[in-house]
Amino acid sequence: MKIAADIADALEVSLDYLVGNTDLLLDKSIIKRIQGIQLLEGEDKSHLFALMDAFLRDARTKQAYIQ
Repeated sequence: MKIAADIADALEVSLDYLVGNTDLLLDKSIIKRIQGIQLLEGEDKSHLFALMDAFLRDARTKQAYIQ
């Protein structure tokens, strides 16, 4: 297991991606942010999710108008 983790680390992908458990490619910067979010307390996490939801909604709306 250590060798697979080292390979995933060297390729800067998740172990799940490396072994085919997901096709979602998360680079290290995304994984570090997710880990940081998990450490937040309830209200802080809720505020961050609200910001992310608003940004994603606006980005999807913008993409819909471009296409």
